[in-house]
Amino acid sequence: MANPQAEEIQLPDMSDSSGTILSPEQEKRLGEQLMRQFRHVLKIVDDQEIQAYVQSLGYRLLSQNSGNNGTPFTFFVINDPGINAFAAPGGYIAVNTGLILASKSEDELASVIAHEIAHITQHHLTRSIEKYQRLNIPNIAALIATLILSAHSGNPQLAQAAIMSAQAGALQAQLNFSRAHEYEADHIGMNTLAKAGFDPRGMPQFFERLQNASRYRGSIQEFLSTHPVTTSRIADSRNRAEQYPVNTGKSKNRLDYELVKTKIQLMHEKYASKSVRNFSAMLEQKQYTNESAARYGYANALIKDGQYKKARTQINLLLNKDSERIAFIITKAKLDMAENKYRDAQRDLERGLKIYPYNAPLVDTFVDSLMKTGGYKKAIKLLQQQILHSSSSPNLYKSLADAEGKAGHKYRAHEALAEYYYLNGATGAAIEHLKFARKEKNTDFYRSSKLEARLKQFETEYAFERTK
Repeated sequence: MANPQAEEIQLPDMSDSSGTILSPEQEKRLGEQLMRQFRHVLKIVDDQEIQAYVQSLGYRLLSQNSGNNGTPFTFFVINDPGINAFAAPGGYIAVNTGLILASKSEDELASVIAHEIAHITQHHLTRSIEKYQRLNIPNIAALIATLILSAHSGNPQLAQAAIMSAQAGALQAQLNFSRAHEYEADHIGMNTLAKAGFDPRGMPQFFERLQNASRYRGSIQEFLSTHPVTTSRIADSRNRAEQYPVNTGKSKNRLDYELVKTKIQLMHEKYASKSVRNFSAMLEQKQYTNESAARYGYANALIKDGQYKKARTQINLLLNKDSERIAFIITKAKLDMAENKYRDAQRDLERGLKIYPYNAPLVDTFVDSLMKTGGYKKAIKLLQQQILHSSSSPNLYKSLADAEGKAGHKYRAHEALAEYYYLNGATGAAIEHLKFARKEKNTDFYRSSKLEARLKQFETEYAFERTK
């Protein structure tokens, strides 16, 4: 049996010249510019439990990718039923909710993310734009964003914009991953999967199933059109997967994976009563992949449908089995809040944060409970600490603005809103809020100086945006 680690060493190293194209700082700025444009156009999931899971899965894989040079990655989820995923410069990787639901195992989902990580660590994207390095970062970001969004958002206006731009049209040819790029991403991604404890067979299984399904369902083409999967490529990935020991991976799906899939199913279902019936039948007939995930879905559906007594029975069953599971703690807290038992909810959430400091879903739920009981001061402190820990999340700033406003701190509320709008690509609105903040009384020289510097930065960027 061949040694897959030895074979990996023989893969062509196509990234030697990448450092001469964009410096790490330039790539970071490019990624930030792109992310702001993505937030402005795409429906990015703001559910902290879903985002936290994908981020955790991404970093589990990233820790086993030897090509990462310290680039901070951001993994995020787009609320879109299409089966798709994409990578962008600066370590940004997006996964559609449709792709998560289409995966049959965590191995399959991990295989897609590992593949996208490889595209970035091998600098496939930045090498593709080498001839455009004469352009400044905002221009490159605008071109790449237009092309990625036209391919992945299903927005015909964005597609038309890409076609009408001669420069973007020329760049399109450079951004299409070559066959060599796709094979390299498969090979490196597969090795990453094995090292991270996943079954490498998840990659050919997922690609093969999508290719077969595409013959009957056109929506599958979304993924295949941006990640062409040929019969030979599937065969190659299957042959490589078989070189790994049979006992590699082969673990059952983690509960976190099942819970997130369940949560996405609930998110996509418009009628709570329908979800209640579906999960109830699933449990009665024992037609589920994981009982705890099915019970979790049932409990959340019951809460949404206002059937609190039944929901508490289900939550108690879950907590009796796994009292420190974050998803279960949050579900109980949401039920307590629905029944106006805020003290109980806050006690449990505070206990959870002692076990899992800075956990985004717990913080988000705790802040929500504090805002509903007038605990603005505590909410502000909690949010400020979380922003220092994870400053790139726009919704943290939105929550902070709400708390500061209700606490009577208009100046700080406008500052927070400015950051929220800026991170979401609405630079004009960000500038207006900083101007409002400047009008408010403020005796803090340091804070005033910081505001003026931020305002100048926003105005410079906005002037450029308007000339494109």
